[in-house]
Amino acid sequence: MESRTLSLLEFPKVLERLAQLAVSEPAAAACKAIAPLGDPATLAREQRKLAEAIELRRDAAFAFTPFPDIEPLFPILDSERRTFDLDALVALDHVLSRVAALRQALGAGEPGQSLLRDEVAATPWPKKTQAALARCISPDGRLRDESSPELFSVRQEIRTIHQTIMTRVKEYVGEKELGPRLQDDYVTISSDRYVLPLRANFKGRLPGIIHDYSQTGETVYVEPFFLVEVNNRLQELKNEEREAEARVMAFLTGLARDERREVAAAYRLLVACDVLWAKAALAERLGGTLPEVAPEHAVHLRAARHPLLVLAAGDDAATRVMPQDLILAEDQRALIVTGANAGGKTVCLKTLGLLAVMALSALPVPAGEGSRLPFFAKTFVFLGDEQSLEDHLSTFTAQIRHLSRVWPEIDAATLVLLDEFGAGTDPSQGAALAQAVVDGLLDRGAYLAAATHFPALKAYGLSRPGVRAACMLFDPATKKPVYRLAYDQVGASIALDVAREHGLPEEILERAGRYLLLDGGDAGQVFERLNDLALRREREIEQLAAERLDEKKRVAKLKENLKKAQESLVEEIRNFSRDIVRRHEAGRLERKEAQRALAAAKKRLIEETDAITGTETASGPVGGGVDLAALTPGASVRIVSWGKSAVVREIDLKRKAAKVDIGGVSLWTPAADMAPADAPVKQGGGVTVAPAKREAVTGLGLTLDLRGMRADAAEAELAAFLDNALLRGHGELEIIHGKGTGALRREVHRLLKEHPQVASFSLAPEDRGGDGMTMVVLK
Repeated sequence: MESRTLSLLEFPKVLERLAQLAVSEPAAAACKAIAPLGDPATLAREQRKLAEAIELRRDAAFAFTPFPDIEPLFPILDSERRTFDLDALVALDHVLSRVAALRQALGAGEPGQSLLRDEVAATPWPKKTQAALARCISPDGRLRDESSPELFSVRQEIRTIHQTIMTRVKEYVGEKELGPRLQDDYVTISSDRYVLPLRANFKGRLPGIIHDYSQTGETVYVEPFFLVEVNNRLQELKNEEREAEARVMAFLTGLARDERREVAAAYRLLVACDVLWAKAALAERLGGTLPEVAPEHAVHLRAARHPLLVLAAGDDAATRVMPQDLILAEDQRALIVTGANAGGKTVCLKTLGLLAVMALSALPVPAGEGSRLPFFAKTFVFLGDEQSLEDHLSTFTAQIRHLSRVWPEIDAATLVLLDEFGAGTDPSQGAALAQAVVDGLLDRGAYLAAATHFPALKAYGLSRPGVRAACMLFDPATKKPVYRLAYDQVGASIALDVAREHGLPEEILERAGRYLLLDGGDAGQVFERLNDLALRREREIEQLAAERLDEKKRVAKLKENLKKAQESLVEEIRNFSRDIVRRHEAGRLERKEAQRALAAAKKRLIEETDAITGTETASGPVGGGVDLAALTPGASVRIVSWGKSAVVREIDLKRKAAKVDIGGVSLWTPAADMAPADAPVKQGGGVTVAPAKREAVTGLGLTLDLRGMRADAAEAELAAFLDNALLRGHGELEIIHGKGTGALRREVHRLLKEHPQVASFSLAPEDRGGDGMTMVVLK
């Protein structure tokens, strides 16, 4: 993309602000070098990585700290005879330690789940170099003693000599009573040798070699003769130390040279991630999003704002940037923006162009969720005064020359921004030329946005297919712009009002008004009326949007409070039930009393849940019900509570029930428990008492179906069923066991006789199932 375009859209200023958010100089330089990408697939990949970085930064998965630029170290690795010094090794160790921390922070997860994590995991890693540097470089930036046996040995001897010198000096000073003659009470170092700081007027009293004087001349640094040999040995050891350190540094350099590719890849990964985190920070500052960019998309930027204005405003509500919806339909390619001077037309054009460039550079843009843009491979901008005194070009000539130069490159993947194109010549000819240029751009399939004051181009925007007109609104009372864009209409320029606002003498304005009336070209009243209507509509839409947002927040708050109330109630009932069980197990509560208390707790849970949710908790199935009057004997229905089909035998409208046959068993079923045979099975909502696997709750009691079960399974099912019924507080039960050989019926009756909470039981009447069902009454 042309550097001229990027400069006019102030894209380098955005990159400067981005660079300030990077923590390292290399990343800051990389931020300033960002440019629009030329491939949709690459752009999609970079946007996905940025989206992941935004989430990771929000979760504080990794925090970047400044790290040095090690790019100058790579030429050293390319030469076999050069070696890193200690500063270079410390810098390399710092970089690799930060990469290691990054790998640890982002290394978890299954492959394919995160593009950024996969990229970090796939980056070559200089394992040997990093491990060696971690072992050899201390936190204070020195080589550790353990870097090599030779270095460890020589430093141990140096420390021993130091202790020897301190001991001998202390003894000597005590023997010779030199304490009052010393400037300080300790041995110091001068010319890399241990010396005594002696007062200058006593320098002849201590035999030795004078190495230096203090700046004031009051102190003389003397090396006593008894320290000369020890100091000489110390110099030999320090030379050995330097040689040992040089061998360690050469070894570490060799490791880095062997893993040069891995070192470079790790470093560039750290820089790239620093840039990504800077982009994520920019997204937070802008309140930005990542628009979808694809060749088939139309221009659809919701709540778009100019990024530099957003960054300049910061958190100051008084300088809040007015968002604009920049939207074209699928069949539209051009936007004609009209309205008052200083009303924001040029800002709209710059916002569209700059956001397009930022989106193509995989940067976040200050726009709403769901924003989309075409993939603009090229963008050309005609903004401001382009005259050039050096080239003897007027504004109009400069515009024409620039357009002529880029015209062959314009195609369907091009965005063109025209700000007052053709305004530097005769108005009628300039308007005709501007219309012709727009026609030519549309013929090539290009996208364009134009700001104009030409009346002919305003009418063109309303009448030409593929073109959408819009205007910047102004306050009818003050004649000041409100920086709000209204679509599908054009606006007045109100040049006289703008001139009055900026202090032009009133007599000039009155004379201009008379000339305008004589010319017959004042359509100001019509435009003012249209502006007034559009402004009202925009404010009503804004009010409705605010009300919708408030309602959404209110509903969310109510749901949150409801959830908390439900959780609190459930926890309270659960604790109460546990207390009942503990009391029963401790023998302080009889079984029957415990069952009644649990049933009361269950009933309270249901009733209070109804009160909280404002819905009726069903004691039966949810969503059932048929019109009995429409049923006829022989019709098929579905019994909701059982989830089975049945055939209607009789209908009792007074009881609101029907006698149905379910697999050879006849029973009366309430209409609320029946549904059309072909009705889909509905999932119950609200809070319901979930029945057991083979039981159902009906208006005539709690029912258990045991047909087809073996005796042992039926016994366990029946025992659980009776306990469940007692907890729910049911008094009457229905047990379907079928007729068959009667074995299952006899087993059921035996169990019922032995159960202490069964008051009585009997076979059902013929119209309720006869020998196939037993009716039970609990105590």
